[in-house]
Order: sequence, then C-alpha cells, then structure tokens
Amino acid sequence: MVCGRCVSSIFVRAGILNRRLRLSFVGKGLLPRVDPQLAVYFPNRVFKRYLGMMVDTGSMSTRAGPSMDTASQKDDDSARSGFVTGGWKSEDERLVCGYSSFRGKRVTMEDFYDVKTSIIDGRSVSLFGIFDGHGGSRAAEYLKDHLFENLTKHPKFLTDTKLAISETYQQTDAEFLDSVKDNFRDDGSTASTAVLVDNHLYVANVGDSRTVVSKAGKAIALSEDHKPNRSDERKRIENAGGVVMWAGTWRVGGVLAMSRAFGNRMLKPFVVAEPEIQEQKIDEETEVLVLASDGLWDVVQNDDAVSIARAEEAAEAAARKLTEAAFNRGSADNITCIVVRFNHEKRHPANPDKADPASSQHA
Repeated sequence: MVCGRCVSSIFVRAGILNRRLRLSFVGKGLLPRVDPQLAVYFPNRVFKRYLGMMVDTGSMSTRAGPSMDTASQKDDDSARSGFVTGGWKSEDERLVCGYSSFRGKRVTMEDFYDVKTSIIDGRSVSLFGIFDGHGGSRAAEYLKDHLFENLTKHPKFLTDTKLAISETYQQTDAEFLDSVKDNFRDDGSTASTAVLVDNHLYVANVGDSRTVVSKAGKAIALSEDHKPNRSDERKRIENAGGVVMWAGTWRVGGVLAMSRAFGNRMLKPFVVAEPEIQEQKIDEETEVLVLASDGLWDVVQNDDAVSIARAEEAAEAAARKLTEAAFNRGSADNITCIVVRFNHEKRHPANPDKADPASSQHA
C-alpha cells in the first residue's frame, strides 16, 4: 500500500521528469499534467498503472503503413506536416467520397482513416472509418489495418450486420490487446465507422469521434460521444467498480477523458469497445455524411459541418475545407474527416459497380 506522502512525492518527481523529457504521450486522452494534489484520490490499481505509462512517448512512426490496392501516402516531410487529401467515387458517381487529414498543432499524428469498397455476394458494400489514437498510435493503426477486414469476414455480415459490427468491434479489441501484451504501452483509440450495404447505412461509434448526416439540409448526429459524465456511462463504469473523477475534465479513474475506447488495457473493464450502432435507410433526402475525429468536433458544430460540406460540390474539397476550418478556429488536435456525398440524380449502371478497395492512413 502506498502512503499519501509517498504518492505525492512520486507524482512530483514524475512531473519533473515529464517536463525535462518533454514527453508527448499525454495528449487529449490522458492527464495533461501530473498533479500531486490528485494523487491521493486515485484508485491504487489505476494510479500504479498510470505511472507505468509515463515512460513511453507514444509517438507515431513516420513510415506509411500498408495499403490495399491503392496508392499509399508519400512518406515525406510535406505529407507529414501538411494537409493530405484524396477521394474516391463509384463508376456511376452516385457515391463520392473525400478525405482530409492534418497533424495540426500536435507534435505527432495519431489519427488514421480507412475507406474500402467492394462487391460481396453480389451486394455493394462501402466502409468508412475514423480512428483517433491516444497514448500512442498503435491502437488506431491496428484498427485501420484490421477492423474492416475482420468485419467483412464475419459470417453474419450481410444477414445481421448490426450483430456482426458489435461482435467484430469487441473481437478486434481483444486481438489488439493480445498483440501488445508483451510491451509496456497502453495505447487506445476511438472508432467512428459507417458501413453502407446497398442502401442501408450502419453507423457504429466507440469514443468521441463522431458521424453526422445531412437529410434535407438538416444535420442529424448518428453517434453520441462516449464521455464519462454521460449519466448512463457513469453508471456503467461505477457498476463495474470504476470511478469517474474531475481532473481538468471528467475522466475514467482520473485518467481517460472518454468512457469507451479500443485498447487501454489498464482501464478494463471500465473502458469498453462495445459500440453503439444506429441504422439509417439512404433515401432521396440523404445528402452528405461527415465522419471526423474530435479535432474537428471540438470547434465545429454539427450544423456548421454539414453546411460547409454541402456548400462544396466535390467531396474531397469539402473534406479539405472542414479540416482547414477546424484548424483556423483554433483546434489544437489532429484533425481528420471523411465526407461522403450521395448523388441521387445519377443513373444506376447496368452492372453493379465494383470499385477497387481503398485503404488510407495519415502519418
């Protein structure tokens, strides 16, 4: 058992070490500083684990990760420090996607995104995902590489898509934790994904990235941020034996500023990767879908994001404009977004469009 005086001493020394080494792992997800006044309130397990996390910077490798049958981002200084944008469209142009990502004011880039399209058993499938890492980049990168692959292999992907998404999220979380069990890192990541099967849209969310749709000009949130002070989330955490504390903002165990995430082994079972899923049918009123990390949502309201996206004819230009708007409005975080535009006036081709899979990341 650690006495209060010893705990305070450890925290003070850790804080000095943190300042000397200029550690970069304490991003928005973890405590921004070490406060000895908070030390005595930490549950022993969370406190001891948090100290173990302090030795790692969590910086992202600058090497571009693997991609699937698409041009990967160039590994150069301009790509790592500036805006990176791109896009995709179906053969009939009924579905157009643009993405944009920017490291912004952060020292490292921990956002990843993924866009995949294919034909599965004769059905058109498109998958879009935003993954915002915290405490390091490994969890977010792992999701980019594995989440959609695991999902499309699920035996009930087409027959019970919501069940397949829920089980795949939790399976992928377990596999990630197993893959990093021998190191001392405790990375975590959000995930906000949109899965389009023919004209049915499934939006799943874990963490505080967000997906918003525009229907007849109105912004509708298709996910609700997982914050520890949400009454239902707080109750779930406390029922599992955890605590929610104020440390600059509401945090699980005084450490993590979101209540659900992939990874974060040291905060299990309080922080879970079980997604909340909303389903929408794509109809003539569905115009634009915006998925983004909280680097955008911290400074851009849902209505404003939809307005900006609808004002641009090209989805890629809309995504770029959204990231620029977030940065210009003072976002201090990595900023990544995907804009999907539905062009209902376009004609269906005689044969279903089979686009090449596309998978992308920012580093």
